[in-house]
Amino acid sequence: MRHSARVVLLLLTTIGAVRHAHGDTPTLHVERTGETYTVRILQDGEVLLASPEQGLWSIATDWKDRWPANWVHASPTRIEHRGDWTILHGELKTPSGTWQVRDAYRAEGDAIRGIRRFTWRGSQPTRRTTLSIRFQCPGSGAGALLPGILYYGNPSGRKSGRVPVYSGTPGEQAYFEEHRFPMPYACLEWAGASERQGVAVHSLPSPVPFGKRADQWWSLGLTGLEDGTELALLSGPCASNGKQGVIKATQRGFIPYDEAWLDVPPGGIIEKTFFLEAYDVPTEGAGFQRPTRTSLALFAPSTTRDMPTFPEIIRAKYDFAQTRWHETDTMAGFKKYPDRNFFVMGWCGQAASCGYAFQVLEEELDDPNAQSMAQTSLDFIAQAEFYEKGFRTWYDCDKQQWARRGNPELLSQGQAMLNFANAIRVGRKQGMDVTKWEAFLRRACDFHAKKILSDSWNPVSTNEAFFIAPLCQASELFAVKRYHQAAEKAGRVYAARQVNMREPYWGGTLDASCEDKEGAFAALQGFLALYELTGQSKYLNWAAHAGDVALTYVVVWDIDLPAGRLRDHGFKTRGWTAVSVQNQHIDVYGVLIAPDIYRLGRYLKRDDLKDVAILMYRTCGQLLDPYGSQGEQPHHTNYAQHGEFQRQLQAGDIAGVRGNYVETWTVFWITAHFLNAAAQFKELGVPIWE
Repeated sequence: MRHSARVVLLLLTTIGAVRHAHGDTPTLHVERTGETYTVRILQDGEVLLASPEQGLWSIATDWKDRWPANWVHASPTRIEHRGDWTILHGELKTPSGTWQVRDAYRAEGDAIRGIRRFTWRGSQPTRRTTLSIRFQCPGSGAGALLPGILYYGNPSGRKSGRVPVYSGTPGEQAYFEEHRFPMPYACLEWAGASERQGVAVHSLPSPVPFGKRADQWWSLGLTGLEDGTELALLSGPCASNGKQGVIKATQRGFIPYDEAWLDVPPGGIIEKTFFLEAYDVPTEGAGFQRPTRTSLALFAPSTTRDMPTFPEIIRAKYDFAQTRWHETDTMAGFKKYPDRNFFVMGWCGQAASCGYAFQVLEEELDDPNAQSMAQTSLDFIAQAEFYEKGFRTWYDCDKQQWARRGNPELLSQGQAMLNFANAIRVGRKQGMDVTKWEAFLRRACDFHAKKILSDSWNPVSTNEAFFIAPLCQASELFAVKRYHQAAEKAGRVYAARQVNMREPYWGGTLDASCEDKEGAFAALQGFLALYELTGQSKYLNWAAHAGDVALTYVVVWDIDLPAGRLRDHGFKTRGWTAVSVQNQHIDVYGVLIAPDIYRLGRYLKRDDLKDVAILMYRTCGQLLDPYGSQGEQPHHTNYAQHGEFQRQLQAGDIAGVRGNYVETWTVFWITAHFLNAAAQFKELGVPIWE
């Protein structure tokens, strides 16, 4: 041991992580200063992460104003090496007793694994205590990404006052419960002296023992410093938007979350596993891509042995789809709601979706009525009324007229156009009468191509990226060059605005104006369509970027759930997708994204993406009831959007919300997307019926 200590003193202790594909080799240095040790993560010889000056270990011994207080700090005084592990030992003395602390580090994949062990050696319980894992970097600013929660400050959602925000100003804090994270990491990128750099802290999420609150978890996030940023794990405290002791709990905002401390008995032991990364960032806005891939590798979420199969899901969804079929002498289609007679194209209604899916899945559905429903439903909604903003997407069956409700719903128009384009492409091969469908799609493409090609076109959000894919297909279906030109212009505009993450993908839903996975999906879908149309590598690069943003909303781990409806079903969260930075439940929309993630994996030669795509589809079949129905909103975290759960949270009571489930909101997209995605997977050659 003495010899090792001399080696550490003279040569440092260096742990090198496995070299990343970009050539990055982060190393961990343990340096001796006097009688103590400091920990640093270096990239190309430059310190990008380091233990704080106060010491490697920090524990708060009190709680004031909804936040930890009276912090005490210490550093290791002894080092040892066991196999691949470098182990640091020491004590942290508080007014009420002594903590024994141990850190262990080793290289693992593209990161450094750390395990911190706290042992309370006091003779009496230690009250109002907060534990921490803190590392600081020289970078600052808003270039942080916390998956599902915070995207480079959430600039588009900021104006609502309903979403987490972060600018990186000194003293600003952003800490959230670990179970809120689809991918449990926090990262930051910044412009270094010669190149862009990035760091990330990953967590192995867990409830914290001895918590004051029921179902108390570690929190993960960051704090702006005068000369950098601190990335940290805390044993419960949460903060956001300039307020300490709050959580994002409802669609409209935040509620108090106080007394998140620990009361640890004598001999109490708490351990926490984390991972540290430091890396070069090739271009602005790419700083999250490295930790996103690392998170996929760390959690390896893709096993589907315990998930429903494609045939089980398809049969159940097809049976349920027929309960929404509505036909009279004058109309035919799929209703958005179970009890209200509206046909709605796009977004939640997806009335045009089955016209494509039923054709492709004809053999699997084994129902002669399937083709008839595809034909008659598309024939009817192809009569949609056009007006100065495109075409109307809502049809009121009772009033027998195209309703102004919900318009213009540009993203819904784009989704409907893609449904028609796919139906025409397949229908031509199968001998369907596509005359009405073609007339409708031509008219819609003429309208939106003209708008996009005009000098005045300046889309508000990423929602109009949903026009790119149908315009690409229509350019080939009808051999119309201006559709191709419009699609390429839209692609260039969105890439210029959003790939650098100064304006992260947003606005892909209709009930929130903020950063969301649907916006990222719209861009992914559009960029992939352009790559397939042109073969130009820039479009694949853009698709990879948008795809990685979409993946940050995908849950890569099975979140431990308290007693409730989800635990009743043995529910597994991996593969589900968080909605947006405002609506923070999980939903089944990922099934629609999944085929494009699979396509992206095929083009990038990444089997991990193809495996995740299959998981994303199959996992979302877990909550199907005997009727083939399921609701939209499982509560994996302290968030609820509707009904009694929302009213309970607004009153400040979180008990019983996490782990529960809202199944009353059963709009048709929850059925149609499964069938649409299954058809896409079949066309991609995935053996969905084996």
